[in-house]
Amino acid sequence: MTGVSDDFRARLRQPATTLAHAWRVTRTDGEVFGFTDHDEDLAFAGTVFCARTGWTAGEAEAGLGLAAGTHAVDGALSSEAIREEDIAAGLFDGARVEIFRVDWRKPDDHLLIDVADFGEITRNDVGMTVELRGLAARLDRRHGRFYRRRCDAALGDARCRVDLAPWTRVGRIASLAERRLVLEGLGTFDLDPYRDGRLAVGTVPERTVAGLRAADDGTVVADIVEALAPSWAVGDEARVTAGCDRSFATCRERFANGLNFRGFPHIPGADAALAVAKSDGLHDGSAVVP
Repeated sequence: MTGVSDDFRARLRQPATTLAHAWRVTRTDGEVFGFTDHDEDLAFAGTVFCARTGWTAGEAEAGLGLAAGTHAVDGALSSEAIREEDIAAGLFDGARVEIFRVDWRKPDDHLLIDVADFGEITRNDVGMTVELRGLAARLDRRHGRFYRRRCDAALGDARCRVDLAPWTRVGRIASLAERRLVLEGLGTFDLDPYRDGRLAVGTVPERTVAGLRAADDGTVVADIVEALAPSWAVGDEARVTAGCDRSFATCRERFANGLNFRGFPHIPGADAALAVAKSDGLHDGSAVVP
């Protein structure tokens, strides 16, 4: 093991060791966070690694060659560690994670065992699980754009340029149950554009609207794809934003935004790619029908 002192080697050979995991997270904006699964803070390598943040090592997977290894780590969502609103804002997207094994009795004896990137973050009622993707996973990332018929922009972003203000309805939560909200104060409006849209309450990450339907009492029932946030309560302000299926027809007809469409709707279909000489039939770019 390179960089390991003889004293550290000797202690590693003992039947019982005093080792802990430590993680140093460096965001793309330069902010640095340190976490450890030890019960007291540790300081080494110029970083203080905070304890009592719920960070614990999970499953790890590795393979030969260029196969991307993965780790999993469980952690708490709190103001002292990583906040849910920071995740929603994308501040931890692509963050660099250094994984250490350290002797908590003598933190200067530590070993960097892996370097990874923040991957998928799964939230639950008490915290989160972060997938840490090995450096080889960068080889699998998309660079540039894919040529495909549907738009690859997000509705309302800088590439899409649709003004979402006219497409946002604001009301309040009248009642809530598992994956369902009853909203009041939205007024009367066409529900179709808002199916598969987004619902936001406070600073909690948005949820996807699976369906909307108007009730006889003037309220609107919203079915949500993801689980409701525990912090949501009756009376909270809720904002429902229209959705987009990323097709050229929807972009042009619903949002009058065809000039900013970020797809390639006129790419020839499968029949053009698989064309054969024949005396009849039409090659119009549509899908091949068996």
